[in-house]
Amino acid sequence: MALEIKQHLKLAQQLVITPQLQQAIKLLQLSRMELLDLIREEIKENPILEETAGETSETTEQETQISEEFGTTGNPETTPKDNDFDWQSYLYQDAKIPWDPVSRMGEQEQDGEGFQPLEVRPDKKGNLQDHLLMQLALSQFDRETTECAELIIGNLDDNGYLTATMDELSVLAAMSAEEVEHVLQEVQKFDPPGVAARDLKECLMLQLTSVKPQYRNLVREIIAHHLNNLSEKKYSVIAKDLQVKREDIIKAVKIITTLDPKPGRTLSNEVPQYITPDLYVYKIDGEYIVMLNEDGMPRLHVNSFYRQILSEKNSITEDSREYIKNKLRSAVWLIKSIYHRQNTLKNVMNSIIKFQRGFFDNGIACLRPLVLRDVAEDIEMHESTISRVTNNKYVHTPHGIFPLKFFFNSSINSVKGENLASESVKDTIKKTIAEENPRCPYSDQAIVNILMKKNINIARRTVTKYREMMSILPSNKRKGLF
Repeated sequence: MALEIKQHLKLAQQLVITPQLQQAIKLLQLSRMELLDLIREEIKENPILEETAGETSETTEQETQISEEFGTTGNPETTPKDNDFDWQSYLYQDAKIPWDPVSRMGEQEQDGEGFQPLEVRPDKKGNLQDHLLMQLALSQFDRETTECAELIIGNLDDNGYLTATMDELSVLAAMSAEEVEHVLQEVQKFDPPGVAARDLKECLMLQLTSVKPQYRNLVREIIAHHLNNLSEKKYSVIAKDLQVKREDIIKAVKIITTLDPKPGRTLSNEVPQYITPDLYVYKIDGEYIVMLNEDGMPRLHVNSFYRQILSEKNSITEDSREYIKNKLRSAVWLIKSIYHRQNTLKNVMNSIIKFQRGFFDNGIACLRPLVLRDVAEDIEMHESTISRVTNNKYVHTPHGIFPLKFFFNSSINSVKGENLASESVKDTIKKTIAEENPRCPYSDQAIVNILMKKNINIARRTVTKYREMMSILPSNKRKGLF
Protein backbone atom coordinates (compact mmCIF):
# COMPACT_ATOMS: atom_id res chain seq x y z
CA MET A 1 0.00 0.00 0.00
CA ALA A 2 1.57 3.29 -1.10
CA LEU A 3 1.67 6.32 1.18
CA GLU A 4 1.01 9.79 -0.17
CA ILE A 5 0.63 13.32 1.20
CA LYS A 6 -2.51 15.32 0.38
CA GLN A 7 -3.82 18.74 1.37
CA HIS A 8 -7.45 19.32 2.35
CA LEU A 9 -9.33 22.55 3.17
CA LYS A 10 -11.66 22.37 6.14
CA LEU A 11 -13.83 25.08 7.70
CA ALA A 12 -14.28 24.84 11.43
CA GLN A 13 -15.24 27.07 14.37
CA GLN A 14 -13.39 26.98 17.66
CA LEU A 15 -13.31 29.11 20.77
CA VAL A 16 -10.04 30.99 21.17
CA ILE A 17 -9.38 32.60 24.54
CA THR A 18 -7.81 35.91 23.60
CA PRO A 19 -5.88 38.03 26.13
CA GLN A 20 -8.85 40.40 26.28
CA LEU A 21 -11.22 37.53 27.07
CA GLN A 22 -8.85 36.24 29.74
CA GLN A 23 -8.85 39.69 31.30
CA ALA A 24 -12.66 39.84 31.30
CA ILE A 25 -12.87 36.40 32.94
CA LYS A 26 -10.27 37.44 35.51
CA LEU A 27 -12.21 40.57 36.42
CA LEU A 28 -15.33 38.51 37.14
CA GLN A 29 -13.69 36.52 39.93
CA LEU A 30 -11.78 39.37 41.57
CA SER A 31 -12.95 40.70 44.90
CA ARG A 32 -13.58 44.41 45.33
CA MET A 33 -10.19 45.12 46.91
CA GLU A 34 -8.40 43.08 44.24
CA LEU A 35 -10.27 44.97 41.54
CA LEU A 36 -9.21 48.31 43.04
CA ASP A 37 -5.58 47.16 43.09
CA LEU A 38 -5.80 46.03 39.47
CA ILE A 39 -7.32 49.35 38.36
CA ARG A 40 -4.62 51.34 40.13
CA GLU A 41 -1.95 49.18 38.50
CA GLU A 42 -3.51 49.66 35.06
CA ILE A 43 -3.63 53.43 35.59
CA LYS A 44 0.09 53.40 36.34
CA GLU A 45 0.98 51.26 33.32
CA ASN A 46 -1.45 52.66 30.74
CA PRO A 47 -1.04 56.41 30.05
CA ILE A 48 -4.35 56.44 28.16
CA LEU A 49 -6.35 55.64 31.30
CA GLU A 50 -7.22 58.46 33.65
CA GLU A 51 -9.36 58.75 36.73
CA THR A 52 -11.98 61.44 37.09
CA ALA A 53 -14.62 62.31 39.65
CA GLY A 54 -16.53 64.86 37.59
CA GLU A 55 -19.39 64.64 35.16
CA THR A 56 -18.64 63.76 31.53
CA SER A 57 -19.76 65.80 28.54
CA GLU A 58 -20.94 65.02 25.05
CA THR A 59 -18.45 63.68 22.55
CA THR A 60 -17.25 65.25 19.36
CA GLU A 61 -17.32 63.56 15.96
CA GLN A 62 -13.63 62.73 16.22
CA GLU A 63 -14.19 60.95 19.56
CA THR A 64 -17.00 58.93 18.01
CA GLN A 65 -14.76 57.80 15.18
CA ILE A 66 -12.03 56.70 17.62
CA SER A 67 -14.52 54.74 19.72
CA GLU A 68 -15.95 53.03 16.65
CA GLU A 69 -12.46 52.08 15.49
CA PHE A 70 -11.10 50.75 18.78
CA GLY A 71 -13.87 50.43 21.35
CA THR A 72 -16.75 48.49 19.83
CA THR A 73 -14.95 45.27 18.84
CA GLY A 74 -15.05 42.45 21.30
CA ASN A 75 -16.36 39.04 22.14
CA PRO A 76 -20.17 39.07 22.26
CA GLU A 77 -20.07 36.66 25.20
CA THR A 78 -18.20 39.14 27.38
CA THR A 79 -19.24 42.50 25.95
CA PRO A 80 -22.46 43.88 27.52
CA LYS A 81 -25.37 44.37 25.13
CA ASP A 82 -26.70 47.64 26.51
CA ASN A 83 -27.59 50.05 23.73
CA ASP A 84 -29.00 52.60 26.17
CA PHE A 85 -25.68 53.09 27.95
CA ASP A 86 -23.77 56.19 26.77
CA TRP A 87 -20.34 54.73 26.18
CA GLN A 88 -19.00 57.86 24.50
CA SER A 89 -19.62 60.17 27.42
CA TYR A 90 -18.36 57.48 29.80
CA LEU A 91 -15.07 56.89 27.98
CA TYR A 92 -14.10 60.44 27.12
CA GLN A 93 -14.17 63.82 28.72
CA ASP A 94 -13.56 67.19 27.09
CA ALA A 95 -10.64 68.76 28.86
CA LYS A 96 -11.29 72.47 29.45
CA ILE A 97 -7.97 72.75 31.33
CA PRO A 98 -4.75 71.84 29.46
CA TRP A 99 -3.30 68.55 30.55
CA ASP A 100 -0.35 69.06 32.89
CA PRO A 101 1.46 66.00 34.28
CA VAL A 102 3.07 68.08 37.03
CA SER A 103 -0.28 69.26 38.34
CA ARG A 104 -1.60 65.69 38.16
CA MET A 105 1.22 64.55 40.41
CA GLY A 106 0.32 67.24 42.89
CA GLU A 107 -3.31 66.12 42.87
CA GLN A 108 -2.31 62.54 43.60
CA GLU A 109 -0.26 63.62 46.59
CA GLN A 110 -3.15 65.68 47.93
CA ASP A 111 -5.53 62.77 47.41
CA GLY A 112 -3.55 60.67 49.87
CA GLU A 113 -1.32 58.66 47.54
CA GLY A 114 1.79 60.50 48.73
CA PHE A 115 2.17 62.97 51.59
CA GLN A 116 -0.09 62.76 54.63
CA PRO A 117 -0.17 65.26 57.48
CA LEU A 118 1.38 63.99 60.71
CA GLU A 119 -1.80 64.41 62.73
CA VAL A 120 -3.80 62.03 60.50
CA ARG A 121 -1.22 59.26 60.30
CA PRO A 122 -2.17 56.15 62.31
CA ASP A 123 -0.06 55.23 65.31
CA LYS A 124 2.22 52.25 64.81
CA LYS A 125 1.61 49.60 67.45
CA GLY A 126 4.72 47.83 68.71
CA ASN A 127 4.86 44.05 68.52
CA LEU A 128 5.94 41.47 71.10
CA GLN A 129 9.60 41.49 70.05
CA ASP A 130 9.85 45.29 70.39
CA HIS A 131 8.25 45.11 73.84
CA LEU A 132 10.71 42.47 75.02
CA LEU A 133 13.76 44.15 73.46
CA MET A 134 12.89 47.36 75.28
CA GLN A 135 12.89 45.46 78.59
CA LEU A 136 16.15 43.78 77.59
CA ALA A 137 17.77 47.16 76.99
CA LEU A 138 16.83 48.19 80.55
CA SER A 139 18.30 45.01 82.02
CA GLN A 140 21.87 44.86 83.28
CA PHE A 141 23.16 41.92 81.22
CA ASP A 142 26.61 41.44 79.79
CA ARG A 143 27.23 41.35 76.03
CA GLU A 144 27.05 37.53 75.63
CA THR A 145 23.90 37.23 77.71
CA THR A 146 22.28 40.08 75.76
CA GLU A 147 23.08 38.45 72.42
CA CYS A 148 21.63 35.12 73.61
CA ALA A 149 18.50 36.87 74.92
CA GLU A 150 18.07 38.57 71.54
CA LEU A 151 18.24 35.15 69.86
CA ILE A 152 15.55 33.83 72.22
CA ILE A 153 13.30 36.83 71.59
CA GLY A 154 13.80 36.51 67.85
CA ASN A 155 12.61 32.88 67.95
CA LEU A 156 9.26 33.58 69.62
CA ASP A 157 6.06 33.09 67.64
CA ASP A 158 3.06 35.42 67.67
CA ASN A 159 1.62 33.66 70.75
CA GLY A 160 4.84 34.18 72.74
CA TYR A 161 6.11 30.59 72.62
CA LEU A 162 9.74 29.65 71.97
CA THR A 163 10.05 27.78 68.66
CA ALA A 164 13.77 26.92 68.82
CA THR A 165 15.29 24.14 70.92
CA MET A 166 18.05 24.59 73.51
CA ASP A 167 20.53 22.78 71.27
CA GLU A 168 19.80 25.12 68.34
CA LEU A 169 20.13 28.21 70.54
CA SER A 170 23.37 26.97 72.10
CA VAL A 171 24.92 26.50 68.65
CA LEU A 172 23.81 29.95 67.47
CA ALA A 173 24.91 31.70 70.67
CA ALA A 174 28.14 29.64 71.06
CA MET A 175 27.15 28.87 74.65
CA SER A 176 26.44 25.72 76.59
CA ALA A 177 22.87 24.46 76.99
CA GLU A 178 22.99 25.23 80.72
CA GLU A 179 23.95 28.85 80.07
CA VAL A 180 21.19 29.22 77.46
CA GLU A 181 18.73 27.77 79.96
CA HIS A 182 19.78 30.37 82.51
CA VAL A 183 19.28 33.20 80.00
CA LEU A 184 15.88 31.77 79.04
CA GLN A 185 14.80 31.87 82.68
CA GLU A 186 15.73 35.55 82.81
CA VAL A 187 13.75 36.32 79.64
CA GLN A 188 10.76 34.43 81.08
CA LYS A 189 10.66 37.02 83.88
CA PHE A 190 9.79 39.74 81.35
CA ASP A 191 6.32 41.10 80.74
CA PRO A 192 3.83 39.67 79.72
CA PRO A 193 3.82 36.78 82.21
CA GLY A 194 4.22 33.39 80.54
CA VAL A 195 6.25 34.65 77.60
CA ALA A 196 9.11 32.53 76.11
CA ALA A 197 7.55 29.27 77.35
CA ARG A 198 8.21 26.07 75.43
CA ASP A 199 4.75 24.54 75.90
CA LEU A 200 1.36 25.24 77.46
CA LYS A 201 2.26 23.67 80.78
CA GLU A 202 5.34 25.86 81.22
CA CYS A 203 3.40 28.94 80.10
CA LEU A 204 0.77 28.44 82.80
CA MET A 205 3.41 27.62 85.41
CA LEU A 206 5.16 30.93 84.76
CA GLN A 207 1.97 32.80 85.58
CA LEU A 208 1.48 31.23 89.04
CA THR A 209 3.16 34.17 90.75
CA SER A 210 -0.13 36.06 90.42
CA VAL A 211 -2.11 33.26 92.12
CA LYS A 212 -2.99 33.54 95.81
CA PRO A 213 -0.62 31.46 98.01
CA GLN A 214 -3.40 29.29 99.50
CA TYR A 215 -4.35 27.97 96.03
CA ARG A 216 -0.92 28.07 94.34
CA ASN A 217 0.17 24.51 95.22
CA LEU A 218 -3.16 22.99 94.16
CA VAL A 219 -3.17 24.89 90.88
CA ARG A 220 0.45 23.81 90.24
CA GLU A 221 -0.45 20.14 90.79
CA ILE A 222 -3.42 20.33 88.42
CA ILE A 223 -1.35 21.99 85.68
CA ALA A 224 1.58 19.61 86.13
CA HIS A 225 -0.31 16.30 86.17
CA HIS A 226 -3.94 16.75 85.10
CA LEU A 227 -4.12 18.98 82.03
CA ASN A 228 -5.85 16.22 80.02
CA ASN A 229 -8.45 15.63 82.73
CA LEU A 230 -8.88 19.38 83.02
CA SER A 231 -9.64 19.73 79.28
CA GLU A 232 -12.20 16.92 79.53
CA LYS A 233 -13.63 18.44 82.75
CA LYS A 234 -13.12 15.29 84.79
CA TYR A 235 -13.05 17.18 88.07
CA SER A 236 -14.03 14.17 90.16
CA VAL A 237 -11.03 12.21 88.85
CA ILE A 238 -8.69 15.09 89.69
CA ALA A 239 -10.17 15.43 93.19
CA LYS A 240 -9.80 11.70 93.87
CA ASP A 241 -6.18 11.61 92.68
CA LEU A 242 -5.12 14.71 94.63
CA GLN A 243 -7.26 13.69 97.64
CA VAL A 244 -8.98 17.05 97.96
CA LYS A 245 -12.59 18.15 97.89
CA ARG A 246 -14.32 18.62 94.57
CA GLU A 247 -15.26 22.16 95.57
CA ASP A 248 -11.56 23.03 95.96
CA ILE A 249 -10.86 21.65 92.48
CA ILE A 250 -13.59 23.87 91.04
CA LYS A 251 -12.09 26.94 92.78
CA ALA A 252 -8.67 26.06 91.35
CA VAL A 253 -10.14 25.61 87.87
CA LYS A 254 -11.68 29.08 88.09
CA ILE A 255 -8.21 30.47 88.80
CA ILE A 256 -6.69 28.54 85.88
CA THR A 257 -9.26 30.01 83.50
CA THR A 258 -7.95 33.49 84.35
CA LEU A 259 -4.46 32.58 83.08
CA ASP A 260 -3.55 33.47 79.49
CA PRO A 261 -2.51 30.46 77.34
CA LYS A 262 -1.30 32.81 74.56
CA PRO A 263 0.45 35.75 76.27
CA GLY A 264 1.92 37.12 73.04
CA ARG A 265 -1.39 37.81 71.34
CA THR A 266 -2.05 40.88 73.53
CA LEU A 267 0.89 42.59 71.79
CA SER A 268 0.16 41.39 68.28
CA ASN A 269 0.49 44.03 65.58
CA GLU A 270 -1.80 42.25 63.14
CA VAL A 271 -4.32 44.63 61.59
CA PRO A 272 -7.85 43.19 61.38
CA GLN A 273 -9.16 42.81 57.85
CA TYR A 274 -12.63 44.29 57.66
CA ILE A 275 -15.07 43.01 55.07
CA THR A 276 -16.20 45.58 52.55
CA PRO A 277 -19.42 44.46 50.82
CA ASP A 278 -19.57 44.58 47.04
CA LEU A 279 -23.36 45.02 47.08
CA TYR A 280 -26.02 46.58 49.28
CA VAL A 281 -29.59 45.31 49.45
CA TYR A 282 -32.23 47.72 50.77
CA LYS A 283 -35.94 47.17 51.26
CA ILE A 284 -37.90 50.12 49.88
CA ASP A 285 -41.72 50.05 49.72
CA GLY A 286 -41.78 46.26 50.05
CA GLU A 287 -39.26 45.68 47.23
CA TYR A 288 -35.57 44.88 47.53
CA ILE A 289 -33.23 47.21 45.67
CA VAL A 290 -29.68 46.16 44.79
CA MET A 291 -26.99 48.85 44.80
CA LEU A 292 -23.34 48.43 43.88
CA ASN A 293 -20.72 49.66 46.30
CA GLU A 294 -19.09 52.44 44.27
CA ASP A 295 -17.30 53.97 47.25
CA GLY A 296 -13.65 54.46 46.28
CA MET A 297 -14.15 52.89 42.85
CA PRO A 298 -12.27 55.00 40.27
CA ARG A 299 -14.26 56.34 37.31
CA LEU A 300 -12.07 55.72 34.29
CA HIS A 301 -11.98 57.57 31.00
CA VAL A 302 -9.59 57.98 28.08
CA ASN A 303 -7.22 60.91 28.42
CA SER A 304 -8.05 63.69 25.95
CA PHE A 305 -4.38 64.57 25.47
CA TYR A 306 -3.64 61.33 23.63
CA ARG A 307 -6.94 61.50 21.79
CA GLN A 308 -5.88 64.86 20.39
CA ILE A 309 -2.55 63.40 19.28
CA LEU A 310 -4.34 60.65 17.33
CA SER A 311 -6.59 63.21 15.66
CA GLU A 312 -3.63 65.24 14.39
CA LYS A 313 -1.92 63.73 11.38
CA ASN A 314 1.87 63.61 11.12
CA SER A 315 2.21 64.81 14.72
CA ILE A 316 4.01 61.65 15.89
CA THR A 317 5.87 58.74 14.34
CA GLU A 318 4.06 55.65 13.12
CA ASP A 319 5.49 53.51 15.94
CA SER A 320 4.25 55.97 18.54
CA ARG A 321 0.83 56.11 16.89
CA GLU A 322 0.59 52.32 16.93
CA TYR A 323 1.62 52.25 20.59
CA ILE A 324 -1.12 54.74 21.51
CA LYS A 325 -3.69 52.75 19.51
CA ASN A 326 -2.79 49.53 21.36
CA LYS A 327 -3.04 51.26 24.71
CA LEU A 328 -6.35 52.77 23.64
CA ARG A 329 -7.76 49.35 22.77
CA SER A 330 -6.60 48.01 26.13
CA ALA A 331 -8.13 50.94 28.00
CA VAL A 332 -11.50 50.71 26.28
CA TRP A 333 -11.64 46.95 26.81
CA LEU A 334 -10.81 47.33 30.50
CA ILE A 335 -13.56 49.90 31.00
CA LYS A 336 -16.12 47.73 29.22
CA SER A 337 -15.01 44.64 31.16
CA ILE A 338 -15.45 46.48 34.46
CA TYR A 339 -18.89 47.64 33.42
CA HIS A 340 -19.81 44.10 32.37
CA ARG A 341 -18.56 42.74 35.69
CA GLN A 342 -20.64 45.20 37.70
CA ASN A 343 -23.71 44.59 35.56
CA THR A 344 -23.37 40.79 35.87
CA LEU A 345 -22.86 41.04 39.62
CA LYS A 346 -26.04 43.05 39.98
CA ASN A 347 -28.05 40.63 37.82
CA VAL A 348 -26.84 37.66 39.89
CA MET A 349 -27.84 39.39 43.12
CA ASN A 350 -31.31 40.18 41.79
CA SER A 351 -31.72 36.52 40.84
CA ILE A 352 -30.60 35.40 44.31
CA ILE A 353 -33.19 37.70 45.88
CA LYS A 354 -35.85 36.12 43.67
CA PHE A 355 -34.99 32.62 44.90
CA GLN A 356 -34.19 33.53 48.52
CA ARG A 357 -36.99 36.01 49.22
CA GLY A 358 -37.81 34.15 52.44
CA PHE A 359 -34.33 34.79 53.81
CA PHE A 360 -34.50 38.53 53.14
CA ASP A 361 -37.94 38.71 54.75
CA ASN A 362 -37.46 36.45 57.79
CA GLY A 363 -33.79 35.45 58.17
CA ILE A 364 -31.61 32.34 57.92
CA ALA A 365 -34.36 30.00 59.12
CA CYS A 366 -36.23 30.56 55.84
CA LEU A 367 -33.22 29.92 53.59
CA ARG A 368 -34.08 27.46 50.81
CA PRO A 369 -31.86 25.07 48.79
CA LEU A 370 -30.23 26.71 45.78
CA VAL A 371 -27.58 25.66 43.26
CA LEU A 372 -25.60 27.60 40.68
CA ARG A 373 -27.61 26.10 37.82
CA ASP A 374 -30.83 27.74 39.08
CA VAL A 375 -29.33 31.23 38.92
CA ALA A 376 -27.52 30.47 35.64
CA GLU A 377 -30.75 29.45 33.93
CA ASP A 378 -32.60 32.43 35.38
CA ILE A 379 -30.21 35.05 33.94
CA GLU A 380 -29.19 32.93 30.92
CA MET A 381 -25.52 32.55 31.75
CA HIS A 382 -23.18 29.62 32.22
CA GLU A 383 -22.67 28.05 35.65
CA SER A 384 -18.93 28.78 35.53
CA THR A 385 -19.70 32.49 35.10
CA ILE A 386 -21.99 32.45 38.15
CA SER A 387 -19.29 30.65 40.13
CA ARG A 388 -16.70 33.28 39.22
CA VAL A 389 -19.04 36.17 39.98
CA THR A 390 -19.99 34.85 43.42
CA ASN A 391 -16.40 34.03 44.42
CA ASN A 392 -15.03 36.30 47.21
CA LYS A 393 -18.00 38.68 46.95
CA TYR A 394 -20.02 39.95 49.91
CA VAL A 395 -23.43 41.56 50.19
CA HIS A 396 -24.88 43.75 52.94
CA THR A 397 -28.43 42.59 53.74
CA PRO A 398 -30.98 43.59 56.39
CA HIS A 399 -29.76 40.53 58.37
CA GLY A 400 -26.04 41.26 58.15
CA ILE A 401 -23.13 40.83 55.73
CA PHE A 402 -22.89 37.46 53.95
CA PRO A 403 -20.75 36.01 51.14
CA LEU A 404 -22.68 35.33 47.96
CA LYS A 405 -21.72 31.65 48.25
CA PHE A 406 -23.77 31.57 51.47
CA PHE A 407 -27.02 31.62 49.51
CA PHE A 408 -26.16 28.40 47.62
CA ASN A 409 -27.01 25.43 49.84
CA SER A 410 -27.40 21.71 49.50
CA SER A 411 -30.79 20.13 50.14
CA ILE A 412 -31.78 18.23 53.30
CA ASN A 413 -35.04 16.31 53.53
CA SER A 414 -37.47 17.08 56.30
CA VAL A 415 -39.78 14.66 58.09
CA LYS A 416 -42.71 15.78 55.94
CA GLY A 417 -40.74 15.43 52.71
CA GLU A 418 -39.92 19.11 52.22
CA ASN A 419 -36.45 20.34 51.23
CA LEU A 420 -34.44 22.41 53.70
CA ALA A 421 -31.22 24.36 53.16
CA SER A 422 -28.11 23.13 54.94
CA GLU A 423 -27.32 26.62 56.28
CA SER A 424 -30.79 26.78 57.79
CA VAL A 425 -30.16 23.46 59.56
CA LYS A 426 -26.79 24.72 60.83
CA ASP A 427 -28.47 27.81 62.25
CA THR A 428 -31.05 25.65 64.00
CA ILE A 429 -28.31 23.48 65.54
CA LYS A 430 -26.46 26.59 66.69
CA LYS A 431 -29.57 28.05 68.34
CA THR A 432 -30.39 24.70 69.99
CA ILE A 433 -26.93 24.49 71.56
CA ALA A 434 -27.12 28.14 72.65
CA GLU A 435 -30.34 27.40 74.56
CA GLU A 436 -29.07 24.26 76.34
CA ASN A 437 -28.35 23.95 80.05
CA PRO A 438 -24.56 24.35 80.52
CA ARG A 439 -24.61 21.79 83.34
CA CYS A 440 -26.26 19.21 81.08
CA PRO A 441 -25.41 19.97 77.43
CA TYR A 442 -27.07 18.14 74.58
CA SER A 443 -25.26 15.24 72.96
CA ASP A 444 -25.30 14.91 69.17
CA GLN A 445 -27.99 12.23 69.41
CA ALA A 446 -30.10 14.46 71.65
CA ILE A 447 -29.79 17.23 69.05
CA VAL A 448 -30.98 14.75 66.39
CA ASN A 449 -34.09 14.03 68.48
CA ILE A 450 -34.76 17.75 68.99
CA LEU A 451 -34.42 18.44 65.26
CA MET A 452 -36.78 15.56 64.49
CA LYS A 453 -39.45 17.33 66.51
CA LYS A 454 -38.78 20.45 64.42
CA ASN A 455 -39.45 18.57 61.16
CA ILE A 456 -35.74 18.13 60.32
CA ASN A 457 -34.64 14.62 59.41
CA ILE A 458 -30.86 14.42 59.86
CA ALA A 459 -28.34 11.76 60.90
CA ARG A 460 -26.14 12.02 63.99
CA ARG A 461 -22.93 12.03 61.95
CA THR A 462 -24.30 14.99 59.98
CA VAL A 463 -24.95 16.87 63.22
CA THR A 464 -21.36 16.13 64.26
CA LYS A 465 -20.04 17.38 60.93
CA TYR A 466 -22.06 20.61 61.07
CA ARG A 467 -21.08 21.18 64.72
CA GLU A 468 -17.38 20.83 63.88
CA MET A 469 -17.78 23.14 60.86
CA MET A 470 -19.16 25.80 63.23
CA SER A 471 -16.26 25.18 65.69
CA ILE A 472 -18.59 24.03 68.47
CA LEU A 473 -17.10 21.67 71.06
CA PRO A 474 -18.65 18.27 71.86
CA SER A 475 -20.99 17.94 74.83
CA ASN A 476 -18.35 16.69 77.30
CA LYS A 477 -16.23 19.81 76.66
CA ARG A 478 -19.19 22.21 76.68
CA LYS A 479 -20.18 21.12 80.17
CA GLY A 480 -19.82 23.92 82.70
CA LEU A 481 -20.08 23.70 86.49
CA PHE A 482 -19.68 27.38 87.30
